[in-house]
Amino acid sequence: METILYIYIFILGLVLGSFYNVVGIRVADGESIVKPRSHCPRCQRTLSASELIPVLSYLFQRGTCKGCGTKVSIKYPLFEGLTACLFLVAAVLVGWTSELLIALLLISLLVIITISDLHKMLIPNKILLFFFIVFIPITVLIPHEPWWDGIVGFFVGGGLLYLIAIVSRGGMGGGDVKLFAVLGFILGTRDVLLTLFAATFIGAVVGGIMMMTGKVKRKNPIPFGPFIAIGALVIYFFGESLWHWYVQFL
Repeated sequence: METILYIYIFILGLVLGSFYNVVGIRVADGESIVKPRSHCPRCQRTLSASELIPVLSYLFQRGTCKGCGTKVSIKYPLFEGLTACLFLVAAVLVGWTSELLIALLLISLLVIITISDLHKMLIPNKILLFFFIVFIPITVLIPHEPWWDGIVGFFVGGGLLYLIAIVSRGGMGGGDVKLFAVLGFILGTRDVLLTLFAATFIGAVVGGIMMMTGKVKRKNPIPFGPFIAIGALVIYFFGESLWHWYVQFL
């Protein structure tokens, strides 16, 4: 029975991952997520049901549009598969408890903002506001310990990033600041600080590698959202263990 549930959660991740691609791109572009229906951006042909199967449609069509042969971005199946894998990992690590709902919503938020940030260097306010509103009743039903930790985390996460944005004179985007406020509300004070450390470390390593290999130039902006997403997920799933290891190390 549990195997069936894992298969179900994986398929759910594939389907929602496909939808998150639409949300992340269209909201960043200021478009409706309902109309028009999914279509090829070049020939404008509406996609058939067989072309909307997550991951499989991309593989069967060899990454091209059936109508005009335009190359389809690898990001579509990548985020579909990534969402499915993250949903499955959440189910395995968290288990079939109320905490799983928080994990899946957090993954959903982070996947969508990563897609938006990679697409247009933008983390839309609409997405952040939607998830913040959704998490308010959830944190009432499944409160932090202590209960006020999420509120403090909201101001610490947002306030610290706002201070960094001022000091760096625009080196940190407004979307990043608001995202950290929302993450502080979800994760709590300690974990949002650990997320900042993890995201900064990962961003510095990846950015350094990209500059050394010539992928980006020193002054070229790099989306920070994906690094925040990776850091937040690492801390959410493994933060407790990492914190205990750190305390023991000291």
